[in-house]
Amino acid sequence: MNDAWIAERMKHIDASGIRKAFDMAKSMKDPINLSIGLPDFDVPGPVKAAAIAAIEGGHNAYTVTQGIPELRGRLQAAVDEQYRHADRQVLITSGTSGGLLLGLCCVVNPGDEVIIFDPYFGMYRHLATLAGGTSVLVDTYPDFRPDVAKVEAVLTERTKCVVVNTPVNPTGIVATADELRSLAELCRRRDILLISDEVYRSFCYDGPFASPATWNEDVLVVDGFSKTYGMTGWRLGYAHGPSRLIQEMAKLQQFSFVCAPSLVQYAGVVALDQDLTAQIDSYRRKRDMVVEALSEDFELALPEGAFYAFPRAPWSTAMEFVAEAIKRNLLIIPGNVFSRRDSHFRISYAVDDATLRRGLDILRQLALVRA
Repeated sequence: MNDAWIAERMKHIDASGIRKAFDMAKSMKDPINLSIGLPDFDVPGPVKAAAIAAIEGGHNAYTVTQGIPELRGRLQAAVDEQYRHADRQVLITSGTSGGLLLGLCCVVNPGDEVIIFDPYFGMYRHLATLAGGTSVLVDTYPDFRPDVAKVEAVLTERTKCVVVNTPVNPTGIVATADELRSLAELCRRRDILLISDEVYRSFCYDGPFASPATWNEDVLVVDGFSKTYGMTGWRLGYAHGPSRLIQEMAKLQQFSFVCAPSLVQYAGVVALDQDLTAQIDSYRRKRDMVVEALSEDFELALPEGAFYAFPRAPWSTAMEFVAEAIKRNLLIIPGNVFSRRDSHFRISYAVDDATLRRGLDILRQLALVRA
């Protein structure tokens, strides 16, 4: 194949470092895999049954692009009750990533700037590039908290939107209500779209979740079922925001994803009724296991949500530390997959307790290698 056929934009989009780790895990013999953000609990039984019933009931065709009324109506009612905005609509998307892609492609013009907090989920930068935009990174080290003053300092006439994620992948930090309110108010004053990725909102261990949409009616929220209900492969998400933007996203979805998978949408209605308290409590306990095991030997900002921790490598670079971990059959992700820095590494504690203990034991041993 002629390389000239490949679009120039693809030179600026790297293969996912997380996917590389996933492929590596498949080639390793019985790895201790703390690399992938994949819930270790299964999809609830009633949700599986609803998907099967949808197939057997003939719900196998395209749905309307906006989503089936049963699911969209439930989510719209919940959004209306929470925010009471005069103009906030819901769109069912093909995963949270699908919602992010639609949102960024609908608002970013070539040359526009997209502000992203560092560390970040890698998809944000690449989707901004796909849309023709330029990523502007705002450093949050060492505590990983969003500093609104730093955001304001990098605003230019080309700034089009800010992407915020809480709870954060990869750090586990949960932004406070005050931090999000300040960010929402700044974006409103400067007429900049704020995009809030809330896919981990159910996983808050030390306090309630807050959304910046509480203080700014023009915030675009993207969310989904993947993490909360263990439905990562089912590709069901949703977005809500100002109707003008949601209408454009729906138009683009018509010519891209078409609609979220039909049978999964019917299962999503049932998922909304599931009580996942036990799963959330289990992850809070796993978080506590990580903090107790690593706090003495590692610099670690307390992960307050999601199912990740982002310790600082106790010696050398994160890449070298991770390479040593892999030699011991422990798979973790170097921080430069999520950041301009190569100082930290990400672990996912979305695994069974035995696997987590084995991984933590190896990390403690590695911390002493060059002590």
